[in-house]
Amino acid sequence: MTPLARALCLPLLAAGCMSIPAPPSRAVPHPEGGTQHPELAAICVEGWEATLLMDPLWATKLGDRLLDFYLGDNTPETSAGFAEGFAGLVARLETIDPAGLSHMDRLTRDSLLRLWRTKLAIHECGIDLDSWNLNPRGGPQNEFLSLEQPVEDDWGRMGLVSRWQGWTDLFGPGDPAPMGMPQYLDQAGRNLLRGLAHGRVASHTAAQRTLEQLDAILATPPADSPLMRAAKSTGNGSFEREVLAIVRDEIYPAFGRYRDVIVDEVLPNARPDDRAGVMHVPGGEAYYRLAIREHTSLDLAPEEIHAIGLREVARVRAEMSALGTRVFGTDDVAAIQERLRTDPALHFETAAEIEAMAAATLARAEAALGASVFGRLPATPCAVVVIPAHEAPSTTIAYYEPPAADGSRGGRYYVNTYEPTTRPRYDAEVLAFHEAVPGHHTQIALSQETEGLPALRAYLGDNAFVEGWALYSERLADELGLYSSDLDRLGMLSFDAWRACRLVVDTGLHAMGWTRDEAIAYMTANTLLAENNVVNEVDRYIAWPGQALGYKLGQLEILRLRALARARLGADFSLAEFHDRVLGNGALALEVLADEIERWLAGVDG
Repeated sequence: MTPLARALCLPLLAAGCMSIPAPPSRAVPHPEGGTQHPELAAICVEGWEATLLMDPLWATKLGDRLLDFYLGDNTPETSAGFAEGFAGLVARLETIDPAGLSHMDRLTRDSLLRLWRTKLAIHECGIDLDSWNLNPRGGPQNEFLSLEQPVEDDWGRMGLVSRWQGWTDLFGPGDPAPMGMPQYLDQAGRNLLRGLAHGRVASHTAAQRTLEQLDAILATPPADSPLMRAAKSTGNGSFEREVLAIVRDEIYPAFGRYRDVIVDEVLPNARPDDRAGVMHVPGGEAYYRLAIREHTSLDLAPEEIHAIGLREVARVRAEMSALGTRVFGTDDVAAIQERLRTDPALHFETAAEIEAMAAATLARAEAALGASVFGRLPATPCAVVVIPAHEAPSTTIAYYEPPAADGSRGGRYYVNTYEPTTRPRYDAEVLAFHEAVPGHHTQIALSQETEGLPALRAYLGDNAFVEGWALYSERLADELGLYSSDLDRLGMLSFDAWRACRLVVDTGLHAMGWTRDEAIAYMTANTLLAENNVVNEVDRYIAWPGQALGYKLGQLEILRLRALARARLGADFSLAEFHDRVLGNGALALEVLADEIERWLAGVDG
């Protein structure tokens, strides 16, 4: 039985053996949406189910509870099986004649072909980044502790035990059981060793910071671990004791074994920080070209992206000089940076202040959006949530988590309140506009609420579109008069410079041989970010090649299309209609978005 078959059979076996209720209803009961072509609709369903199986923890976040029992499978055999399955879906898509499809179906076919062809090319290049790389922002040491396992019913509680421990008693010899956390961690250690055997290993700082996270996990008494949070919430003493025994006797030792692999094998062989980029691993240069395609949907050379970044950095620095003259009486960027980074009055004092400011800014932005800006706004609410303590020291300043598909949870704007005196007040407003409204929450919640979209388009989409929209929203907020002062507008310019620097730094690290220190120095000199944020950001780019490129490239394309629409339509241009056109089809690849705007301007619909 394959790992995928085991995952699907597990709930049924558990239900049959243990007399628990039938699985809860699916969060997305019709993943094909309004797809008209029968074969395309079938592919949408199969692709959606395979996507959930590839990332069952995301499925739980989404509210799809069929896979509550399944942690995932990180073996190379399963990765190869998924690649084979998606190759089959691509072959079937290629047999569908686009000329016979409705416009919406053509968009779906083209979007899926772009997505899956790129994923397959990355698989075929032989660099399975997730298997040998270490990421202080991700990895099992963060994902497991942040997992919000539903436990309000027997289904969820049995699922928790399966994910925490694995169901070894339900399967016979020669038919391995689905993994629990101990088995997953042991396989993660084997994956690191396999990567080493092929000359692929994480950077020194990534390994060291991951080790620090593991040490913090193991230093926490098992009873106080975040892994106990769900079990404690049930108020069921016997269930809590059962889970505690699993955490103490099985998961903690597995974390210890994973730690030993990093200490004994990875750290001694880790790439030094002066060779932190993926170009320094076998096959890394070819992989990075594919990563650019994956994260931007564009076929641009690293050198082209680097040049765009340098131009954008210069442009935003000029704006910072001009605004700094009004705020501080100087146009010297270094002096402006010094004032912003060192003046205690410009930084928060407490974690509660950060949370309160985030909530107040979100509420003000929600109140400001009207028919002149958007024809459609999401009905799903957004809430402010503090980033968990185990994650906060090594993660970014904020992030967004989309609503659950079953309506059980709205969007979440996570803010980092760790070491509050290092968190600038002047960043707080632009951060909320990017992560929540009118940024990520507005775009993603609207996509999920758009009728007729297949799930693969409603809940997934192009990185450059998603992040480009959020960066575009930072400037849009200024057009709407949402910034409280010129000081807060300096925060907006800092964030724009930050995303421009990403084009320079990401390509510098992964294609031009920059060292980690060079990347940190460049971002420190050209943004207004606090130094701890700069360090965390650079380490993020090292661990996740190419992802950071989507923000600025996406923003520039949306701004280009808006200028084009305004020039073509003149007095008939409507900002609300433009936004509705941009957001009305999910997160499209940038080239596809451009085609859609051209069709609208040409008066072609459907």
